[in-house]
Amino acid sequence: MAQKTVRFGIIGAGLMGREFASAAARWSHLLNQDARPEVVSVCDPNLGATEWFKELGSSIQTTTDYRELLANPEVDAVYCAVPHQLHEEIYIATIEAGKHLLAEKPFGIDLPAAQNILAAVEAHPEILVRCSSQFPFFPGVQRIVKMVKAGDFGKIIEVRAGFLHSSDLDPSKPINWKRKIETNGEYGCLGDLGLHVVHVPARCGWKPKNVRALLSKIVAERPDGKGGMSPCETWDNAILACETDEFPIIFETKRIAPGETNTWYLNVYGTQNSAEFSTKNPKTLRTLPYRPGDRQAWHVEDLGYSSAYPAITGHIFEFGFTDAIQQMWAAYLDELVHPQMTGTFSCATPEEAHLSHRLFTAAIESQRTGQTISVG
Repeated sequence: MAQKTVRFGIIGAGLMGREFASAAARWSHLLNQDARPEVVSVCDPNLGATEWFKELGSSIQTTTDYRELLANPEVDAVYCAVPHQLHEEIYIATIEAGKHLLAEKPFGIDLPAAQNILAAVEAHPEILVRCSSQFPFFPGVQRIVKMVKAGDFGKIIEVRAGFLHSSDLDPSKPINWKRKIETNGEYGCLGDLGLHVVHVPARCGWKPKNVRALLSKIVAERPDGKGGMSPCETWDNAILACETDEFPIIFETKRIAPGETNTWYLNVYGTQNSAEFSTKNPKTLRTLPYRPGDRQAWHVEDLGYSSAYPAITGHIFEFGFTDAIQQMWAAYLDELVHPQMTGTFSCATPEEAHLSHRLFTAAIESQRTGQTISVG
């Protein structure tokens, strides 16, 4: 099959930049794709961080100045993974340079930054701008979305969505930019993890009207790497209790959740069916179909590798994080090259990211006042 090549520049040569480049390098893992990404330029203020990318090809441009990357006519689209205080400047510059963009969450350091980015998006409708959110591409979540669209749940009673890990459980872990308001914003774990849990509910039309937040700062200070200690300014854990027009949603984002390596979950409870999915058991979906008067019994189904975009991996095998990243990128290229997507689920939109900002801003106000705050 002839494939259209979309040439990408990567701004931010850290972990997620390498993950994207890896997904692009093994694109043949996917079947029946008529578009493929090619990394042609990489930018990072630390030029040494770009050395790894040279293994992909000696012709890849490397630079410390994102403006040089944006000026490269060979770059069609950009993936940007930089600290939050840089989002507004670089995202807007990318859009105005005429480059398509897949950006990292939270899509701006705060609500005003997110609003400015959204204004740039709306001023350039010819540019496809989306936000990274890998976890909704797990087969279990895709199944739940189909169940929602089909009305399988009946009247929804409650939704719970969360992202938990324990990477900050060790108090001797040195401080980094995510613990500082100047570089991360006040959101803390909400900005870092929150769009992942908001993405699917927002796509399903379950928009929070208000929020009562319980935010926690658990580790007050961390080693600064220079022999001293530095204060941790951002939130470690968050529980958000929200109302929609019809039912409550509980969002949970935690950096300090003992026993959790990197767990994302989505639970939907309804009068006719319920469903629970967690990446702790990535090929398993639990459902509870119910008819009045019948017994209540959970059904457990192994979904296997039933991905949104077909791959060479057999159905009996297990889907994982790197697969979710590649599926997310397949969805982005699908939307970019086709007038109408061939798939059914797109990457997070700027509007969904903006909703998450409104929610997180209200959550911080709720924590400050102890009140339930309108999301607006």
